[in-house]
Amino acid sequence: MSITFEHVGHTYSAGTPYEYAALKDVNLNITEGKITAVIGQTGSGKSTLVQHLNALLLPDQGKIEILGRVITASEKPKGLKSLRGDVGMVFQFPEYQLFEETVIKDVMFGPKNFGLTEEQAHIKAANALKMTGLEKETWERSPLELSGGQKRRTAIAGILAMDPKVLVLDEPTAGLDPVGTVAMMELFSELNRKHGKTVLIVTHDMEQVFRYCDEVVVVEKGSIRAHMTTEEFFHDAALCESMHILPPSLIRMKVVLREKGFTVPDGISGVKELAECIAAQVKKHG
Repeated sequence: MSITFEHVGHTYSAGTPYEYAALKDVNLNITEGKITAVIGQTGSGKSTLVQHLNALLLPDQGKIEILGRVITASEKPKGLKSLRGDVGMVFQFPEYQLFEETVIKDVMFGPKNFGLTEEQAHIKAANALKMTGLEKETWERSPLELSGGQKRRTAIAGILAMDPKVLVLDEPTAGLDPVGTVAMMELFSELNRKHGKTVLIVTHDMEQVFRYCDEVVVVEKGSIRAHMTTEEFFHDAALCESMHILPPSLIRMKVVLREKGFTVPDGISGVKELAECIAAQVKKHG
């Protein structure tokens, strides 16, 4: 089963002087069970695109099929509560999701809203907070008193506590330090590989895309510029450059080495492997 957009369009402030077409005739097929990066320049329509996945935004044209549900421009969607339980979204700004008195109550809100008892919701929330690495001493504090990174962990925990089938993450590691960023990306990877979650990540970080994602969707001026595997996307650095996207450092290094006359196989995907490849060639030629 896939997540499908068919001729989807969305216009903000239609019929006013501020009318803006954020999505234009979008056709897209995202395979379930993958980690897909959604990338593009600021204002390209990335966030607008993913907010259609759980009907936070509705299409003005076309239709969307997701998890057996169909969302169209002509009909008011039904079963939104169950859809939003299956498709969990973490916003770019975590403050948009935090409203309860304490961190633990905030994370418990979703499970309780879907019918779990206080005790069951507490267990779900505690497990989710542990998964995101938020220290237990913060659980009784107001989420609005936390640091930016802690707020982000709380917002992510609130979605994980509902155990959605699809995770939609808009810049999920913004505000985290390097160690926290790696830990969070490893968590998303584990949720995908071990638990079969479909993960969509809106990001500007090409290092994350290269290391963790299976597919890449490029959004440009409200349309889909490209959709391919990560390997295909980074095969030729010129493609990234044509989109004004800085390729990952390993890809840039491979380009430079080839320009210097080294033979660098396409399959090399790690620094250690690349170093061994170059060392062998240097040794061979003395």
